[in-house]
Amino acid sequence: MAQISSFNGLQTSLRGLLAHQRMLDVASHNISNADTEGYTRQQVVTTAAAGILVQGASSLGGTNWLGQGVDVASYRRLRDDYLDVSMRAQNMLLGQRTTLAAGLSRADDALNEPSTTGLSAQLDKFWSSFQTLANNPSDSSARITVIASAKALTTSFSDLDARLATVQNDAASEYAALTTGPSNQVGEYAKQLAELNDRIGLAQAAGQQPNDMLDQRDLILDKLSGLAQISVTTNPNGKISVAFGDATNPLVDGSTQTSTANWPQTLTNPGGKLGGLLGVQATVQGYRTQLDGVASSLITGVNAVHGAPPFFTGTGSTSIAVNVTAASLRAGSGTTPESNDFATAIAGMRDGSIDTAYGTLVGTVGADTAAAQAQRDLSTTLVSDVEARRQAVAGVSLDEEMAGLIQFQRGYQASARTMSAMDQMLDTLINRTGTVGL
Repeated sequence: MAQISSFNGLQTSLRGLLAHQRMLDVASHNISNADTEGYTRQQVVTTAAAGILVQGASSLGGTNWLGQGVDVASYRRLRDDYLDVSMRAQNMLLGQRTTLAAGLSRADDALNEPSTTGLSAQLDKFWSSFQTLANNPSDSSARITVIASAKALTTSFSDLDARLATVQNDAASEYAALTTGPSNQVGEYAKQLAELNDRIGLAQAAGQQPNDMLDQRDLILDKLSGLAQISVTTNPNGKISVAFGDATNPLVDGSTQTSTANWPQTLTNPGGKLGGLLGVQATVQGYRTQLDGVASSLITGVNAVHGAPPFFTGTGSTSIAVNVTAASLRAGSGTTPESNDFATAIAGMRDGSIDTAYGTLVGTVGADTAAAQAQRDLSTTLVSDVEARRQAVAGVSLDEEMAGLIQFQRGYQASARTMSAMDQMLDTLINRTGTVGL
């Protein structure tokens, strides 16, 4: 059972002063970082200080516990782990869908349909030139027009394929820039996470609460989730391991960043922006294959009617070329100037399987682009909703902090007033007791 010092009340009041001072400090820190990206609102967690056992003051005697005021137990980050996981999952989908929508939109722009200069218009001019030739097979200007329209058509095929290839190659280049090279973004994030893991582990081992470093680490994880799907495992020492996409090895394992011998790793379905870039490459390659099919059908169909010499050479959109001149062009199978069955048959291919195949390609690109944009818009809304819920927990409300400042200030003033009262009591005890009659 402890003996109570006359100065014990001062110590109790001092604890109140210090606790409310810490609350004011934390509120000030919150307000200062209200616009800091990734900052998590902090809160002082207080607990009643351990009491001391004293002799009861009543006539019945006995013992009781005398409270000793307040202690600051910790500085808590107001963060919801479930919302973090939800946010990163939705952010991964947003990164993937935004990237895919942007890439497919570029592919749709490359088609330039409908227009007066697109491949569809060039096909129409090609069929029309053969119809004009069929109407007047011996007309030299009609023959020249057929050759000119055919060359314009082959150029349209190769130009369209080149534009689609540019979209595909740009996606591949961006993917490489994000994942390879000495300063790739994925590697930089991994390096930062490994360094923060080290610092956080040391701080927690020393009994400290590195809240601001935890905020920095969570912010990097948020950004990393936009690049690929991530899975975070927290170790007992406070360090984390991060699985990245469908890579075999973790991107970060504690304070160890995956070595350059193992990273970059082959990713097939990583999600996020990287998954979107892979999706753009694969989807656009499918469009190019369809375009090759249209060109191949044109070459085969026209050559089958025209006979020798073949009207076109090549096998696809990049190799198709006109193989005849105005003189060697065959309008018909007969030897008379009026023979026009070849020209008539080729003109009759209009709106046939070749036009249908190209129309299917245009429709596919348009539908894919619209679907990707709709998915992107949906993900944008979902991310906004989850982020709003997360900010309701972790974000700084200036109104709330200002109300807290007033509350903590009043608490500080009350503790100071208590200390002043205790000081006056001690002054009476020390300086005035025993002076009666002197």
